Amino acid sequence: MAEIEKQLTEEEQQELIAKYDPEAGTRKLTGMLGYIAFFGLLAFSLFQLYTAIFGVFTAQIQRTVHLGFALSLIFLLFPANRKKQKTGRFQITWYDGILAVLSIGVGSYWPLFFDDLVMSVGRLSTLDFIVGAIAILLVLEATRRAVGLPIMIIAVIFVLYGLFGQYMPGFLSHRGLTLERLVQTMFFTTDGILGTPLAVSSTFIFLFLLFGAFLIRTGVGQYFNDLSIAVAGRRIGGPAKVAIFSSALQGTISGSSVANVVTSGAFTIPMMKNLGYKKEFAGAVEAASSTGGQLMPPIMGAAAFLMVEFIGNGITYWDIAKAAAIPAILYFAGIWIMTHFEAKRIGLRGLTKEEMPSRKEIFSKIYLLLPILTIVVLLMAGVIVTHAALYSILVAILVSLINKETRMGPKEFVLALVEGARTALGVAAATAAAGIIVGIVTKTGLGLKLANGLVDLAGGYLIPTLMLTMIAALILGMGSPTTANYVITSTIAAPAIILLGVPDLSAHLFVFYFGIIADITPPVALAAFAAAGVAGAEPFKTGVDSAKLAIAAFIIPYVFVLSPELLMIDTTWYELVWVILTSVLGMIAIGAAIIGYWMRKMHWLERIVNIIAGLLLIYPERISDITGLIIFVAMFALQFIWKRDNDQKNKPNMSVES
Repeated sequence: MAEIEKQLTEEEQQELIAKYDPEAGTRKLTGMLGYIAFFGLLAFSLFQLYTAIFGVFTAQIQRTVHLGFALSLIFLLFPANRKKQKTGRFQITWYDGILAVLSIGVGSYWPLFFDDLVMSVGRLSTLDFIVGAIAILLVLEATRRAVGLPIMIIAVIFVLYGLFGQYMPGFLSHRGLTLERLVQTMFFTTDGILGTPLAVSSTFIFLFLLFGAFLIRTGVGQYFNDLSIAVAGRRIGGPAKVAIFSSALQGTISGSSVANVVTSGAFTIPMMKNLGYKKEFAGAVEAASSTGGQLMPPIMGAAAFLMVEFIGNGITYWDIAKAAAIPAILYFAGIWIMTHFEAKRIGLRGLTKEEMPSRKEIFSKIYLLLPILTIVVLLMAGVIVTHAALYSILVAILVSLINKETRMGPKEFVLALVEGARTALGVAAATAAAGIIVGIVTKTGLGLKLANGLVDLAGGYLIPTLMLTMIAALILGMGSPTTANYVITSTIAAPAIILLGVPDLSAHLFVFYFGIIADITPPVALAAFAAAGVAGAEPFKTGVDSAKLAIAAFIIPYVFVLSPELLMIDTTWYELVWVILTSVLGMIAIGAAIIGYWMRKMHWLERIVNIIAGLLLIYPERISDITGLIIFVAMFALQFIWKRDNDQKNKPNMSVES
């Protein structure tokens, strides 16, 4: 009998998250420093709640206070070098203390000197220049600590481009910004650090992260696992389908692919391995599913909130969530299909009745989903995003009171506020660094230059432009958070797609998708590597398997660019039904080909034919759909005839719920 795989302890989970997710690698401060950090985080959340309830301050004040809180707490909680992290009496270095104090000064500068700064009309005093320069350096260092080196390097490259653009070749050349003009743009206008990305972080994103923290405190995260077992546990290869269902739900309360992988995977990966899945495949299922959690409405990744501001034109968050719904369902359907065929290929069963928890007990707690239902209804009703998040937090607190096990007392309420603020630190740093990038792109006109250059490189054709954009998003996403990746690609690559007549929403969702799945695309696939850590698997092979399972994410963005009907843009219900039907059939054909099994093991030639049929079905054009459908039906008929003949020769086994 195989050795029973044990689940990770909570401490082991935190170690893995910290290893693969820079935003989670905080110090564990004790004593006076611990109290300072604790009450700093609490004050951060209280400030954000106050402005959400009573109205935000003037843009510069709201954003600099938000930035000051984030920077000072990052220098307290995130070590400069994790390998040399101090654990003794003095848990921070002397320069961490200086950087934290400077951060408080930077965060206080606009509130203290607002009138003078407004009246100066862009003229900087010596003090202004020093404070602005310090702000830029603090943002870069905080980003390195809390988010990772890649995004900091990209921001530095853009700063250097802004200063020395006159030395660049060809269309990349520009007049160059003086150091004073650079500092003025970055900190004394709303085009740089204090720009749109930080504006969204200081309002919408923070509240939704806080909402997620309250959901975790009410036990919703564990309930997602229990509900997933009740729904999918008894099906063929049940634990893998539990992982898919659970991760899709977990994405509503976790903004991190790595955190989703470890918290959900600590529960699902051992189940999959015990049932008989190979450890690399088990890790890949969890990585692909958890990464897709950020694609699943109603609460998507933080970048989705930025999309509202970047697209503009009256678009709402609900418009984006609604448009993303069908592609997200197709993404998870693709993973479900492939895990089903893999389970059939190696003869895996579902969980037995004895292994299942009580469905009656699980469904008796369905009220725990009320906060999520509340936020969906409010967004549909057109309630502004900040109010929708506030009301949903209130509902989460009220729901927790129903059951003694989940009841939130004052202690749990305060801890939820602290954890919500802690989660927001990395996002604040990433959006501030992204503001530097956007500011340089705006001031130098780089965005339009690169968009035109990308289109010229692709010969003016849409598909090659999409492929180049995909490659750029995947490369930029290696080790970078989705938020920063989206900001860069939406300002540089998305305009190239829009130039070719693609709707804004389709173009932005295209780069959004590939920024997210960079987390499971080798050679740097942080979510897949974290899953390999949980599974005890080989990281690179887990990454390759993750990319295979997420094949839908590499195809679907092309579909909704070529056929906006999938996003419910200017379409009728029957066109939408046809696109969904052909896309699902296409995913079945491709999924069977990748796994090499449908109703029996497939010959390599059959697999090639199935891939062709799948691509024809997915490509949104009527002739290709009909051609693909004919091939699909023919291949299905061959598989069915073989199964019927085989069943006649062999005694049929007890059917298992699929």
